[in-house]
Amino acid sequence: MNDYQQLQQHFARLNDLAHVQAIAGWDEAAMMPSGGGEARGQALATLEVIMHGMVTDPRVGDWIEGASEEQLDPWQSANLREIARSYRQATCMPADLVERQKLATSRSEQAWRRYRTENNWQAMAPLLQEVVTLAREEAAVRADATGLSRYDALLDTYEPGMTCARVDPLFADLKAFLPGLLDEVLARQAAAPLLQPEGSFSIEEQRQLGLEIMRTLGFDFEHGRLDVSHHPFCGGVPSDVRITTRYRTDDFVAALMGVIHETGHALYEQGLPAAWRQQPVGQALSMAMHESQSLLMEMQACRSREFLHYLVPHLQQAFAAADPALPAWGEDNLYRLYTRVKRGYIRVDADEVSYPLHVILRYEIERDLMEGRMEVTEIPEAWDQRMQQYLGLSTAGNYSDGCLQDVHWPAGLFGYFPTYTLGAMTAAQLFATARRDIPELMQQLAGGNFCALLGWLRDRVHGQGKLLACDDLMTQATGNPLQAHYFRDHLQQRYLGR
Repeated sequence: MNDYQQLQQHFARLNDLAHVQAIAGWDEAAMMPSGGGEARGQALATLEVIMHGMVTDPRVGDWIEGASEEQLDPWQSANLREIARSYRQATCMPADLVERQKLATSRSEQAWRRYRTENNWQAMAPLLQEVVTLAREEAAVRADATGLSRYDALLDTYEPGMTCARVDPLFADLKAFLPGLLDEVLARQAAAPLLQPEGSFSIEEQRQLGLEIMRTLGFDFEHGRLDVSHHPFCGGVPSDVRITTRYRTDDFVAALMGVIHETGHALYEQGLPAAWRQQPVGQALSMAMHESQSLLMEMQACRSREFLHYLVPHLQQAFAAADPALPAWGEDNLYRLYTRVKRGYIRVDADEVSYPLHVILRYEIERDLMEGRMEVTEIPEAWDQRMQQYLGLSTAGNYSDGCLQDVHWPAGLFGYFPTYTLGAMTAAQLFATARRDIPELMQQLAGGNFCALLGWLRDRVHGQGKLLACDDLMTQATGNPLQAHYFRDHLQQRYLGR
């Protein structure tokens, strides 16, 4: 075998281990009994070390050097590029740091599930401190290897090429634009009364409705499933995608939209290029692109009036309490319900107008944590101050709905949060282009037909894997690199009619 073939074989084996790691991680979050936590954490830490050792094997560096002299087709060249990137990222990380991080984040994430429920910041803080200390150590190592700032070095692992220098002006613009838009939309919606559908909506009724809508969107149940977890997520692998949601018997909207959101992630995974799924080039392009696929389905397509026209009869049929004759179950009222804007505490339940403000809050805190400008003990106060500034709400003493609400920091995912809002902008640009390319798209969604939209995404995004860089993919798919005005135009059109 030549050097490129050696690399391809090596990374196919590494992908097999990543497959096992992904399913074990899903099981830990969705199925594992609490008593299995310590042993599972140790097992995953051992697996992480083995995988890290494979990526950093000195032969990989030799093979990369040799393969760079070989004649490769475009997909092979892109795969070599991504392998080299993985090698650079891994070789700068000492194996003992990888193991210490895995053990610390496993302990922290498992404790978070308990301490969030108990609103117990005091118990959670020492565990989070350990995770932050190790994340800072990682950031310093990566910064030395890349020449980036500490936070930029972490951000680059999720969104290649993205830096604070690009994010800060973008978020500054949003902070200047969104609070005023939020006030204007709230004032307008206050004049349109909203009736809350009443009833106890059983978990089984909600689950069956979610499964039905997953099928409508195009989810392949031969290669995936739906379960329950503390925090909705999409996990697994393209051939076996695992998504979760969480249910409340007094509210069916959050669970259904959680299912739709995670289905968007899952459709991306299921649409990745089959011939390259065992290789780095066959994986999802970036976290922002992944988030764009979930937000395109949830926010752009499935909160549209056209899709609500399709959904309403299914809601009325799903729930025993739903009487179509009652005004609360009418189409106009349910559309207002699904596009309601409010100042809320919980990011995952936030509407698309206020959601970026939740992201900006987290970005600013984690950036300052990693750069040493803030300490863990200061997080609750900083969170409360920004919640009051951006959303007019206080979380003083309310840690469960404040700084303990997300799993990201207990899991050590620093640098991840900005990708959510970058993803919202990407979704708006892609959907606007799809509507241009498919003139009858909205009419199709009104009939529950997602075939053309999914086919367009398979061609323009999913099937491309990591063949192109983000800006190149966006230019090829939409005619332009990522531009913020699509997102602004979308919000103003949907919520203000202009």
